[in-house]
Amino acid sequence: MVKNITDDQLKALISSARGEVKADLVLKNAKVMNVFTGDIEEGDVAVTDGYIVGIGEYEGKEEIDIGGSVVCPGLIDSHIHIESSMTAPAEFAKAVIPHGTVAVVTDPHEIANVAGEVGISFMLESSKDLPLDVFFMLPSCVPATPLDEAGAVLDADSLAHFYSEERVLGLAELMNSYGTVRGDGEIIRKIQGADSHGRNIDGHAPMLSGRELNAYIAAGVRSDHECSVFEEAEEKLRRGQWIMIREGTAAQNLEPLLPLFDDRYCDRCLLVTDDKHAGDLISKGHIDYIIRKAIKAGKSPYNSIKMATINAAAYFGLKDRGAVAPGYVADMIVVSDLENFEVAKVFKNGRLISENGKLTAEVKKPAIDEGKYWRVLHSFNMSEIKPEAFKVSVEGSKKRVIKLIPGEILTDEEIVDSSNTEDINKIAVIERHKNTGHIGTGFVTGYGLKKGAVASSIAHDSHNLIVVGTNDEDMALAANAVRENEGGLAIACDGKVLGSLALPIGGLMCDLDVSEIEEKLSAMKEQARLLGVPEGIDPFMTLAFTALPVIPKLRILTKGVVDVGTQSYVPVLFD
Repeated sequence: MVKNITDDQLKALISSARGEVKADLVLKNAKVMNVFTGDIEEGDVAVTDGYIVGIGEYEGKEEIDIGGSVVCPGLIDSHIHIESSMTAPAEFAKAVIPHGTVAVVTDPHEIANVAGEVGISFMLESSKDLPLDVFFMLPSCVPATPLDEAGAVLDADSLAHFYSEERVLGLAELMNSYGTVRGDGEIIRKIQGADSHGRNIDGHAPMLSGRELNAYIAAGVRSDHECSVFEEAEEKLRRGQWIMIREGTAAQNLEPLLPLFDDRYCDRCLLVTDDKHAGDLISKGHIDYIIRKAIKAGKSPYNSIKMATINAAAYFGLKDRGAVAPGYVADMIVVSDLENFEVAKVFKNGRLISENGKLTAEVKKPAIDEGKYWRVLHSFNMSEIKPEAFKVSVEGSKKRVIKLIPGEILTDEEIVDSSNTEDINKIAVIERHKNTGHIGTGFVTGYGLKKGAVASSIAHDSHNLIVVGTNDEDMALAANAVRENEGGLAIACDGKVLGSLALPIGGLMCDLDVSEIEEKLSAMKEQARLLGVPEGIDPFMTLAFTALPVIPKLRILTKGVVDVGTQSYVPVLFD
């Protein structure tokens, strides 16, 4: 298992394992969760040079008596977009490490949609040398579909050189399942690029079934994180995919997928958050939160832990991760018991980095060359927005409305009389990368605003400026507040900006401490609630996904409303 070490280091590990010399660190009186057999094994855990060397009776240069607490492998999030936390990688690390996360596999397609290759390089640079392993899957769909107006376009040639990076594990979610199953030439080249380097290809194909699913998997797509019902997940498992069970801020799919925690299915399942706000990370938790929810729902702690550790390592080919066993990297967490699964200690490479919810290791923010990453740090290129820009120019007796579904990122379609305004808000997406002046307008129900407007530069995946409101004046005010901050969130009502959060890193992230972000975000969410946004609808995360044209059924882009199934624009007013 051990790799990339010298002969002398390997000899030292072997000597420590045999007990001939003291280990660097020994966790005394441990109960070890064995992810291979499901047993709890009592003994000491010995660590030398950052690797676990043995379980049994050992002496160490440093010894920590954990008094019968349970030692588990450190947790791995198999699919996340760090940008969605609104924190730069260093601050993100500070938020998740105390919850037992030792590694994440991120898809930087949010920042890539803003700044292309420079955006990916920025994330690689700003996530190195952290006490958190940040692995990467390369964005496969920038833009998500040809209908999008992103800040960049990444073809197969643009991605090829990134495979030389050790932390790049493959090709990220193939969101354009429509193009994949129809043999789109550029998608095929991206698939072949990943395959030629022996890397994984992740999927993103909500509701895909039957022959189309067969075609998608035959193309080489090995996983899916978009299952929202058990039957969908079971079909994909039967066809050989790994299923990533997602529980994030907006998309909360855990409950309907709980049967996947059973013995029959769990060996091919992983745990992910996909998109999760900073506040949820620090208040609820990360992967530990999913494990706790599953255990409280009556699912096996062993199966739950396995899905967040050894399964993830196996899927991504991380052969020295995911277990508390000899030869594995000493990434471990200590929990008092498996029923409550509260993380008391976190060890990274055999070093204590968090205890009782507090970091004990320094997390250094990497120095960033502003000139090199100018496109990331100054990403707004658009003119001031006037209220009249939101006028719907066409007429008709019927109105097509995007219907939001609480707890889901799927949407539905409603056709109502054009004069109907009950629980219907106006929504618009404004192009902000190249100052084209394109503005798509439409209508949405279920968001719940009774007055005012909410705007955000987080609008998956092209991250143009999205705004929803009850009147054009407040919509323009909120949108311009985001523009002036070079990205972020804003709420306006009755001609005043009630709150804003600046996100100047690509219009997606900032360098504020995660607690500061949470304080501002919580206040803004409360303002949104007071303006009518109901519980079950995250005012910002839900809004962000209404612009993602790869998830059924209706979405809104810079040129209008899109039917995802046909990948075509549809009128919002018609007869």
